[in-house]
Amino acid sequence: MRYSVTVGAVGPGRDPRGLAELARVAEDSGWDAMFLEDYLVYQGDASQPTYDPWICLAAMAVATTRIRIGTTVTPLPRRRPWKVAAEAVALDHLSDGRFVLGVGIGDPGDPFLDTAEPKVLAELLDEGLEVIDGLWTGEPFSFHGKHYRLDGVQLTARPVQRPRIPIWVGGNLLVPAVRRRILRWDGSCAYKGSTDAPQQLTPDDVRALLAERNDPAASDVSLRGRGPAAFDVKVSRGDPAAFAAAGATWWGRWIAPAAPEETLAIIRQGPPSR
Repeated sequence: MRYSVTVGAVGPGRDPRGLAELARVAEDSGWDAMFLEDYLVYQGDASQPTYDPWICLAAMAVATTRIRIGTTVTPLPRRRPWKVAAEAVALDHLSDGRFVLGVGIGDPGDPFLDTAEPKVLAELLDEGLEVIDGLWTGEPFSFHGKHYRLDGVQLTARPVQRPRIPIWVGGNLLVPAVRRRILRWDGSCAYKGSTDAPQQLTPDDVRALLAERNDPAASDVSLRGRGPAAFDVKVSRGDPAAFAAAGATWWGRWIAPAAPEETLAIIRQGPPSR
């Protein structure tokens, strides 16, 4: 079992310089990864200053040598997939192969999405992932989808990691399309239930998900909830050993926006295994 900490690039002490320092402390404190939420405006409190997570990840990559970094999750329909593909490759090189790309459809309430229609968002996500995967090969790539069209485009810079940068899929684990998407790619950072009615992920949920894979060992399952109530069950009362026995490979802690000294104190405690 590996252990991650997740924060938003929002609030005092979580600008690029501050997050670089938090990532360094996380590495020194025994964590295995530090992930950033990806939004432009923090919907929990729009008055909080919010910083571009991809710039912050670059600072975190330079400040660390061991821990994984990445997004959980990037709302891919808000982005151009070819730009995400190029940025991810650059971060993978800057971190020496430690980058993870977490993706989801995004929150329909995000003011920067072009549409709030879940079906369209899902289509954009699925097509965007195919485009990114194709561009990461470094070979000429063509794609003719409903929303994106590319003819013989080539990004010659390839990721450090092979066969590709890991793609973890977020979303509601109870939605069949989300489960299918997880099984198509490299891992899960999904929650369970809705924002209004979060549910606790259990070891049985992990077993059921991995049982749907042809090769269960190929999937990284990152345990995250959406909101403190769901997440606290996994951090404070959930047993990492029980989840590990079920086949999960990651156990994560989310830290809400807080004063810099409070965030540092939590990270310095280290993961539960310490």
